[in-house]
Amino acid sequence: MKKLLLLIAFTTILSCKPKPEETVDYAIISGKIENTDSKKVIIYDQYTMDKVADITIAEDGTFRDTLKISTDFYALRQDKDFTNLYITKGSVLKIEYDSEKKDSTLQLSGSNSTINKYLSEKNKVIAATTGDQKEMYLKDEASFKAHLLNIKKTEEDLLIKTNDISEEFKNKELKNINYSYLSTLQNYTPYHGYYTKDKSFKASENFLDELKNIDLENENDFLFSPGYRSLVDNALATNATVLAKKDSIADDIAYLKLTTNIKNDKIKNKLLYDAAKYGVTYTDNLEEFYSLFSNNSTNEENNKTITTSYNKLKALAKGSPSPKFVDYENNAGGTTSLDDLKGKYLYLDIWATWCGPCIAEIPSLKKLEKEYHGKNIEFISISIDKMKDHEKWKEMIVNKDLKGIQLFADNNWESKFIEEYLIKGIPRFILIDPNGNIVNANAPRPSDEKLVETLQSLKL
Repeated sequence: MKKLLLLIAFTTILSCKPKPEETVDYAIISGKIENTDSKKVIIYDQYTMDKVADITIAEDGTFRDTLKISTDFYALRQDKDFTNLYITKGSVLKIEYDSEKKDSTLQLSGSNSTINKYLSEKNKVIAATTGDQKEMYLKDEASFKAHLLNIKKTEEDLLIKTNDISEEFKNKELKNINYSYLSTLQNYTPYHGYYTKDKSFKASENFLDELKNIDLENENDFLFSPGYRSLVDNALATNATVLAKKDSIADDIAYLKLTTNIKNDKIKNKLLYDAAKYGVTYTDNLEEFYSLFSNNSTNEENNKTITTSYNKLKALAKGSPSPKFVDYENNAGGTTSLDDLKGKYLYLDIWATWCGPCIAEIPSLKKLEKEYHGKNIEFISISIDKMKDHEKWKEMIVNKDLKGIQLFADNNWESKFIEEYLIKGIPRFILIDPNGNIVNANAPRPSDEKLVETLQSLKL
C-alpha cells in the first residue's frame, strides 16, 4: 500500500511539471516591508512604463503575487520608494526591508539576487557620485564631461567587481552604462541653458561627437537599455524639428513621419506607441496623426488602444457638446457644475498644486484674467489634486492670489470629466462656447501667443 501511495505521489509530481514545449511566462515575487502603513506595492514595467500589478500588503507587512513577465526590468513602488528589479521568466524573487531605513535594511534573495543587489548598489553610487543636479549642469563643458566620465567609471568599476553575474549580462550592462553617459551628455545644452537662464545657450560644435555613428536600430540594445532608447528618441526628435521647419508641418507629425522609416518593427512599434499614447490627445492634427500611426504600427494591442482614444477624441471635435462635470467644490463656497456656467465662453485650466508647469502658467493666466475682466468669458481652474492635498489647494489659492473660479475635481485623475476629455498630462486647457459646445479641447496655454489670437477671433 505504501509503495502504491508513493507511486501515485511521484506520478502527481511529474504531471505538475511543465512539459518541455511549454513556455513559463511568469515569475513569483514576495517579500516583507516592516514599519509601513502602505496597503499595497505597485509593480511597473520599466520598458513600457505601465503598471502591471497592485499587490496587497498584509497586516504583518508581507506580500506575494505571480507576475506575467514580458520584459526583464521592473520597478517596485511602495509609497515614494522605488526598487529597481531584474525579473526573468520562471524566477522567484524575495524583497525585504524596513521602510524607515530602507537603504540599510534592503535584502534581495532568490533568482537573480546578485544582479538585483548590483542594481540597488548601482543606484546608491550614482546618487553619491552625481551630487546636486543643478550644480552638475552649471559646470562648464569640460568639467561637466569629466564629471560624467567619473560617474561612468564608478558604475563600470562596481559592475566589474561584482561576482556571479553572467558575462552576457555584464556585456549588455557595460553598453547600457555608456549609453546612459551619452544620454546625459546630450541633456547638457537644454539643462545648462535652463539653470543659467540663457535660452540661447548652445554647446560647442564638437561637444556631442561621441554620439555620431550610433546605430539607431539595434534591437537588443533597445530592449535592454533605457539610455539607448533615449538616444534613439532624441535623435528622431532633433531631426523632426528640422523636418517640421523645412516642410512647415507640426513637430508631432514630423516625428511620426521619421519614425515610420525605421525598419525594425519592435523599435518602430514602441516609438510610435509612446508618441501616440499621450500625443494623440494633444495633437492639433488628429486625422493625420492617427493615419500615420495606424498605417504603420503592426502591434495589434497598441493599435486597439490608440484607436479607442482616437474614437473618443473625435467626440471632442470643435462644435461637439462638452462632457460635463457636476457639483465640483467651489473654493468661494458651495458647488459648481458646468451647466451653471452657460452663457459665457469658458477657459478651463486643469491643474494640480504639485505640477510645476501648471504653476509656471499662473502669472500668464492672471494677466489674461485681468485683461479680459468684464468680457464675455469666465476663467475656470479645476484642481485634480488628491483629497490629501485639499488643504494645500486652498492655501495655494490664497498664497498665489489665484483669480477666476477655483474648483476641486471629485476624483482627481479618475474624475469622469477628466477621463472623458482623455487628459493624460497637465496643465491642460479647454475652451467652451456659451452654449456648452467645444471650441478647442486642447486650447493654447496662457503663455502661448496663439491664445490671444484665438480669443480675439471670438470677439468677446
